[in-house]
Amino acid sequence: MPAQLTSLLENDVVSRLERLRVRPRCHFTNRFTGSHLARKGGTSTDFADFRDYVPGDDMRFVDWNSFARLHRPYIKLFHEEEITHFLVLIDASRSMAFEDKFARARELAAAFGLMALRHTERLSIHCLSHQPKRLPPCTGRASMGKLFAFLEGLTEADDTVPFESAIESALEHHAGRGVVILLSDFLSFGDFQRAFNALFSAGLEILALQILGPTEIDPDMTADLRLVDAERDDRLDVSASGDLLAYYQEHRLAYEESLQSLCQSRSGRFLSVSSGTPLETTLFDALRRHGWISH
Repeated sequence: MPAQLTSLLENDVVSRLERLRVRPRCHFTNRFTGSHLARKGGTSTDFADFRDYVPGDDMRFVDWNSFARLHRPYIKLFHEEEITHFLVLIDASRSMAFEDKFARARELAAAFGLMALRHTERLSIHCLSHQPKRLPPCTGRASMGKLFAFLEGLTEADDTVPFESAIESALEHHAGRGVVILLSDFLSFGDFQRAFNALFSAGLEILALQILGPTEIDPDMTADLRLVDAERDDRLDVSASGDLLAYYQEHRLAYEESLQSLCQSRSGRFLSVSSGTPLETTLFDALRRHGWISH
């Protein structure tokens, strides 16, 4: 029986992930050899299209046969494969310690990171906290060990840094356009609009994956409760009632819609999942069904 590659993912999950890849929509890429087709002229031999010549174009790409027939210069365009930088951000705020949300975030980070490295993309990971830990940019299958070791070494979430400050701190160490995968419950305090603006302005397509605990999605309101804010330690005593539960669900769904709107208005995507759902179901059902990953 082969040795387990990592405590975060079963070997059969690793094997399935190696055949999949993250599917960005915007193709924010960098000028390095990679595995995403660019949407502009390249230097490969895979012909794509023609466009009108404009002053300053490389004369090597003028189609002289068309010029001889039409007496008008056209430029030949070619597909070029470029590299995408995948930035994975893991929320380490105190609320993420509830119902294994931080543990699920680490597993998902391992899955996304594995897919990026398997397809020679550039990968970096930041754990959002007052004293952030980060995996510097790496690429290729040889970096899988570094990816797993970094994520396995992350401690439990226990921080209260404002969300926008944590994002801006992570971006200070980031360079390059690409995709940001944001793993969070989005229950931290802070200015989320400012945070999303910073990510979008950095040339990153936002994939925001909300991770909620099972009782945050469907709370048990059959008895009187004392609610404790994990971020600020505020307390609130509530009495069980059907109206209260209905109001909670209405507020939760409205909040998810607002997060989705923040993403979509910046050409990004949003999805909410439960930490109680099996990892394989989240990866190979929810994420594939919503077009985040595919063959």
